[in-house]
Amino acid sequence: MLSGARRGVVVAVISCCAAVGTASADARFDWPLAPRPHVEHLFDKPAENWLPGHRGVDLGGSAGQPVLAAGEGIVAFAGVVAGKPTVSIDHSGGLRTTYEPVVTDVHAGERVAAGAVIGTLESGHEGCVVAACLHWGVRRGREYLDPLGLVRRQPLRLKPLRDG
Repeated sequence: MLSGARRGVVVAVISCCAAVGTASADARFDWPLAPRPHVEHLFDKPAENWLPGHRGVDLGGSAGQPVLAAGEGIVAFAGVVAGKPTVSIDHSGGLRTTYEPVVTDVHAGERVAAGAVIGTLESGHEGCVVAACLHWGVRRGREYLDPLGLVRRQPLRLKPLRDG
């Protein structure tokens, strides 16, 4: 210890994926639309999975815009659910991201890299306030999580350490 000297030890605290928890130590996620889209409708987790809520976020885009894999993984599903073209990708750490309405370019079982084009955005997402919205969801097991936790990075904060 340096007695009598001014102590200015600084600790850098970096936090990623706070709302979701880390998928794995090396997992990297990014926005599924580029450039970074406007969030039109936020996540609203229902109290119980069968109750009303919004199990993802709606991101403003344009019809025909490429939709990107938010992270590396394996396509778990590519098809139509309730009349909507949908793609789901399994990632490390037990996460599954889902994208709709997406006219797909991928097939179940296919490995995709983070940022790979998985299809194109289709217009007509119900409740969307702009011409085309991507509904983007994530869950771990049966628990729905806020996908913004995958891409929100808290700012770097430098904090002085104080003696006990």
